[in-house]
Amino acid sequence: MSTVYFDGRQEKRVERYTKFWQKDLISESEADIKNRLDKYTDVANGLFHFSCRRLRRAQTTRRSGYYDGATELYEYGWAESFHFSRFYEGEGFAASLARNQHYLAAYMGLRPGMKVLDVGCGVGGPARGIARFSDVQIVGINNNEFQLGRARRYTEKAGLSDQITYVKGDFMKLSEQFGDNSFDAVYAIGATVYAPTWEGVYGEIFRVLKPGGVFGVYEWCMTDAWDPSNPSHKELARQIEFGSGIPELRTLKVARQAMKNVGFQIEHDEDLAARPDEMPWYYPLEGDIWKAQTAWDYFTIWRMSWSGKLVTHSVVKSMEWFGLLPKGTWEVGESLKVAGDALVKGGQTKLFTPMYFMIGRKPAVANCGAVRY
Repeated sequence: MSTVYFDGRQEKRVERYTKFWQKDLISESEADIKNRLDKYTDVANGLFHFSCRRLRRAQTTRRSGYYDGATELYEYGWAESFHFSRFYEGEGFAASLARNQHYLAAYMGLRPGMKVLDVGCGVGGPARGIARFSDVQIVGINNNEFQLGRARRYTEKAGLSDQITYVKGDFMKLSEQFGDNSFDAVYAIGATVYAPTWEGVYGEIFRVLKPGGVFGVYEWCMTDAWDPSNPSHKELARQIEFGSGIPELRTLKVARQAMKNVGFQIEHDEDLAARPDEMPWYYPLEGDIWKAQTAWDYFTIWRMSWSGKLVTHSVVKSMEWFGLLPKGTWEVGESLKVAGDALVKGGQTKLFTPMYFMIGRKPAVANCGAVRY
């Protein structure tokens, strides 16, 4: 039996998370990847449930993985918006995240009154930002009850419950849950990378969009410079996957083709991380406080420094030992450190991007439908 905490987190799925990877990531086989793809919800559901508060016990159920081990760790180290962004010199961390969201909303042409789906909404940070910016009605979907509970609380506190609702569901079965032609627009920010196939999730998004509807996405990809036959390139991808709960990373080329395969007309695609910004997207992960752009950002950057990681490491280890955190939370936290280092290296070498930006439109014909994958 797996201990289930009052907020929905499950101890066994936190503990099982790292078992989806080989200890030596370079020795990963196609069978290991296939296992993660087949169990993508189990992989994704265990790393996001980290907590630094006393937890009450409850009962048991089963899922697993990523989200149960790291949600509050993400919020502590990053923000309520679990995504990367571009930086202008002198621009604060929170302002950069907001601009990233507003850029997406503006490029999609979101307007007041539109019904919009947020695929993989996390704890609702981007939904709240976009709802305020565009005055749209948003439905956020997520397969993790712990994150949904936090999203609802934050949204109520922000006074946006009349604009944003949250539902539990599987983004590979959107048409079953919502029906075809249900939304004016759909967006996803760093979420669809967790899908077993891009054709599968993009096809579901295509189906629930109304004819003429728009889909905007920031996708996590290996760039076209990445060579899977190069051992160091392969290891880098495995490290990002391991530390981020991703079953398999794929290239820009694969993402672009998947959009076309399911029927989208691509109106724009660009790797925004490739722009020559003076402050790179990964700079907060480097932990160099001298690069902080505002006074408040010093604390954000410090949390990614060696001393900040040491403090977090020690606190988590102690709380797990005393039974205040699910067993396996410390190990999950360690995997996040692997991801942080790998993401910086991926950005520096231009082999990885968290901001492959695509805008696709469903043709404005009444009988169009996506091919199911």
